[in-house]
Amino acid sequence: MTERTTNNKLEEYIEKIHYSDRYSDDHYEYRHVILPKPLLKLIPKELFDEKEGTLRLLTEAEWRGIGITQSLGWQHYEVHAPEPHVLLFRRSKNYVLPAQPQPAVAKANPRKK
Repeated sequence: MTERTTNNKLEEYIEKIHYSDRYSDDHYEYRHVILPKPLLKLIPKELFDEKEGTLRLLTEAEWRGIGITQSLGWQHYEVHAPEPHVLLFRRSKNYVLPAQPQPAVAKANPRKK
């Protein structure tokens, strides 16, 4: 497969990622993300657990890198071995998005006389 064909397939699979509704307990809110099975074949091998043959727990940069998009604060906390294309995420129930830095206001440069 050419790189262009692979990139087109990757984009097609990313569009088909399924995000569950959120559910919660007393401490966390949860969601699961279901990857299209063909997408697993395009994920770099270093993201897999060699012994288990499933994805290992991914960092935020890694799961975002394979096309998963969700708001901040989510942690990949479990792999469901019977269904390796299902990734389980959680975040603290009282998670607060970090404050966005405000753009600095330019100070007026008074002209020297």
